[in-house]
Amino acid sequence: MTEKKPGWFGETGRTILYAVLIAVGVRSFAYEPFNIPSGSMIPTLLIGDYLFVSKGSYGYSRYSFPFSLPSFSGRIWFESPVRGDVVVFKLPSDNSTDYIKRIVGLPGDRIAVREGVLRINGVPVQRERIEDYVDRRFDGEAFRYTQYIETLPNGVKHRILERSDSEPLDNTEEFVVPPQHYFAMGDNRDNSQDSRVMSRVGFIPEANLVGRAEFMFFSTDGSAKMWEFWKWFSATRVSRLFSAVR
Repeated sequence: MTEKKPGWFGETGRTILYAVLIAVGVRSFAYEPFNIPSGSMIPTLLIGDYLFVSKGSYGYSRYSFPFSLPSFSGRIWFESPVRGDVVVFKLPSDNSTDYIKRIVGLPGDRIAVREGVLRINGVPVQRERIEDYVDRRFDGEAFRYTQYIETLPNGVKHRILERSDSEPLDNTEEFVVPPQHYFAMGDNRDNSQDSRVMSRVGFIPEANLVGRAEFMFFSTDGSAKMWEFWKWFSATRVSRLFSAVR
């Protein structure tokens, strides 16, 4: 008696099922791709950047999984973010929209901005002015911003942009970060809705953390449409490929 071999459809179905399970597992527990749709993190992240986020950096919560299934509350295997981490999180006001910002405040910190300068626990954060940043668009427009290197209390350095030091979010009240919450800001300080906007973002619960931004795997300046394959190479920002997010 000969063994009946599975048909082509059965083999193909199993292969597809295995591939889906592997993809879901990687996306849930290891790395998830994200793209950058806005300029709130310029100059660190540009519109059109595509990056991988490490899902296990801070442990896991319900928001680590596809569709944010209500599997459990809080976090397991939790490790706290450190100042300067660029993180993806679920917007606290709706728990479904993904935001990406930089952590500047930890639980218990007092955070304020005075004339554009970030203050942590009453101490102004050091910032050093460097060359202006020129944002050149593919349509020919160019915008110039004042650029600084900001050094957080733990020594993490990163670049920030300011249009001026008198924009609406350049002078804030002092915020006290609650337990199990974080305070995050965009690097493009005058073009970012972040924890300074309590009605929209506010403090970020640790359960809402999705993961830490690790590295870019693709970047496009937007000058090529999907069907314009002959422009794909010229539209690719080759120098940003596989660069770490800092």
